[in-house]
Amino acid sequence: MAGRDADAAGEDRLVELLGGIAAGDRNALADLYADTSAQLLGIVHRILHRRDLAEEVLHDAYLRIWHNASTYAPERGRPLTWMVAIARHAALDRLRRGRREVPIDQLPDYDETPDDAPDPHARMLESVEGRALVDCLSQLDPEPRQCILLAYHHGLTQQELARRFDRPLGTIKSWVRRALLRLRDCLGG
Repeated sequence: MAGRDADAAGEDRLVELLGGIAAGDRNALADLYADTSAQLLGIVHRILHRRDLAEEVLHDAYLRIWHNASTYAPERGRPLTWMVAIARHAALDRLRRGRREVPIDQLPDYDETPDDAPDPHARMLESVEGRALVDCLSQLDPEPRQCILLAYHHGLTQQELARRFDRPLGTIKSWVRRALLRLRDCLGG
């Protein structure tokens, strides 16, 4: 019961911070970033597979949050879910842009320095929410689970999933929709 109270308090805090951001409070944005950036970075990093790009996209996601905070409606969903959608879309936009960039490690005279920062994915899995998500994903049937993972972590479209699984687009859409509904129910929201 105490865990649920803490979750509700955390959610209330995020709603309050988004309200402050909508009113133009930069301190609210700084607090929101401190509270949520590790989780959002983990999601973006899983999609892009490059920390430097993930950090750049995360910055873009927080700009989008800043500009769109007034559109957040608590009755339509949880604040973190709303922010995850923004970050995920920013990462997928970057991925789909497909700009031909020279990876930083291929630039001349590049001196590689080790990155001692914790892996965002590992940090996410250590969180209560991360473990709950893994548990809920494990309860899905294998093919719909693969669709969810390929779509949300690797940016595949439903058309690409239909080709990959050699299934009609309608089947893929049904799998994804039902899997998302089951995840929502499993995660309690």
